[in-house]
Amino acid sequence: MIGSIKLSAMVALLGAVLGTFLAYAVVTSRSTLLREAVLTASGVLANFGGVPLAFFWIATLGNSGVISGLVGLPSGSLYTFWGLVVVYLYFSIPLMVLAMAPPRSTGCAPSGARPPPAAGPPPGTTGASWRCQCSPPAMLGGVVLLFGASFSAYATANAMVGTVVPLVTLKIASALTGDVLIGYENIALALSLDMVVVAGLVMAVYLPLQRRTSRWLH
Repeated sequence: MIGSIKLSAMVALLGAVLGTFLAYAVVTSRSTLLREAVLTASGVLANFGGVPLAFFWIATLGNSGVISGLVGLPSGSLYTFWGLVVVYLYFSIPLMVLAMAPPRSTGCAPSGARPPPAAGPPPGTTGASWRCQCSPPAMLGGVVLLFGASFSAYATANAMVGTVVPLVTLKIASALTGDVLIGYENIALALSLDMVVVAGLVMAVYLPLQRRTSRWLH
């Protein structure tokens, strides 16, 4: 459980910082084509996970990967805690971009009321939309969202690291399907209950932040 929380927290913090900067660069760009291309790619990459994602990274930076030999990557460095962090960031950063990119709407104010024209930038401008979207509730909500996505991930870690990195999802699968450890189903159920508790805490934090963010956007 500690290993899963550490991994999820690291991915959430790094993904939130990098995703927010990328979202700001894209939204404030004058190129509409760039904005549409990045947001479309983010929508695809945010849902790209599981075994295909693991195979992509193993074929690229694994021990016999295409690029690992060119950059002199140490053998086995991908199959470690930090290697898994890098792989998780592949879908976490696009997810944060989608969470932080302001919708195409009119201006907004923290109080929930639209500001008068003389109070600041005209409603609907990029700067006004970004300042409203990049609010503390929205950023914290993005961090919590990335934490939950990383905490519940299983297939990518199972295909990449197996039991090398201790994660609760891998332990549950090992207890349920292991050929060596027999009769550990109750341990798997107990670990699953722990995951439900953590997921409940994540939702208890995320939902109020989401409601608070919706007030900033109106």
